[in-house]
Amino acid sequence: MARTTLDGVTKRFESDSETVVAVDDLSIDIRDGEFLVLVGPSGCGKSTTLRTIAGLETVSEGTIRIGDRDVTDVKAKDRNIAMVFQNYALYPQKTVRGNMRFGLEMATDLDDEEITRRVREAAELLDITDLLDRRPRALSGGQQQRVALGRAIVRDPDVFLMDEPLSNLDAKLRAQMRAELQQLHDELEATTVYVTHDQTEAMTMGDRIAVLNDGRLQQIGTPMELYYQPENEFVASFIGSPSMNLVEATYGGEALVLDGFEYTFTEGQREQLTTLVQGDTVVLGIRPEDVELVDESGPRTTEFTASIVEPMGNENVVHLEHEFGDVVATIGGSQVVRQGDRVRARFPADHVHVFDGTTGDAIFNRTRTEETAPGVIGSGGVSGATGGDAP
Repeated sequence: MARTTLDGVTKRFESDSETVVAVDDLSIDIRDGEFLVLVGPSGCGKSTTLRTIAGLETVSEGTIRIGDRDVTDVKAKDRNIAMVFQNYALYPQKTVRGNMRFGLEMATDLDDEEITRRVREAAELLDITDLLDRRPRALSGGQQQRVALGRAIVRDPDVFLMDEPLSNLDAKLRAQMRAELQQLHDELEATTVYVTHDQTEAMTMGDRIAVLNDGRLQQIGTPMELYYQPENEFVASFIGSPSMNLVEATYGGEALVLDGFEYTFTEGQREQLTTLVQGDTVVLGIRPEDVELVDESGPRTTEFTASIVEPMGNENVVHLEHEFGDVVATIGGSQVVRQGDRVRARFPADHVHVFDGTTGDAIFNRTRTEETAPGVIGSGGVSGATGGDAP
């Protein structure tokens, strides 16, 4: 396996009428043996980035290195990568064995004995030995996915590239395959770049996550860094389900002023707001699980109307209406809230985020505690100003 580096990679698609920048000055250092997830909304450039690593797209600017080699201008077949596609791309006329052998037969000078050995070992690893003589039409979606993975594994590549490989599976099988892919990665210790639009996949699978939007890198870090210490409003809203609550407010010096509510700052938070002047627009953020429903009035507490209640079994997702906007809270499944109820909700001081209203950059993030602090600090994590005193 090999370290993979993208340095200032830009990809432009040009036509007579316009130029579209799909990837814009992207620099990422993917560590040897790392499972890196590229995540972002549709059209953000994640699949194009993967295709530039594979050599399926030529870069407009920048360089790509795999191990000690500059592969920027190297053909795809000579990069020693293996790619797993969304649609599996199996040959329907060939058996599972034939599909797994074909790439080695066409692109290498390995003898038949070595090819047979690799296919057998990959099939044992993926538990598909009893499927080797079947054709793709006789396989389930999950079995076809394993065959596609096996075809990649037998190549013994420097880098595995996976382009939304689980998106065609149903929810239960997708969850199962997520776990199997993680186990497979641990066994192979393989450098893997995985593309998905599903932030749940990103959070559960990645050693680190690179969040892209409009072709630009927004943040790279461990799942916990992105969740608790987002560098900007986009990352805060994209990572997490339900999404972080974000409401516009005005900086009033001692408090944030919203319609019908004031969020009062702690001394520690005020120290982080030296860049603001009174009247500036900011965005207050809090994750749904950090919104507390309480019985009594108090600091940072206001009344809402429950507009929608979504029972999920172990928790309830409650949509709350207020003059300043809507807020979502996730509460325990045993807590009873009905549609139309008036409830009090509190935004604990050590759980809120504040973002610049103009740039979207984080001014400070929630307090990092023993429970929430990431175990590994990645290259892209913010230093993270704390929220200050407890409420």
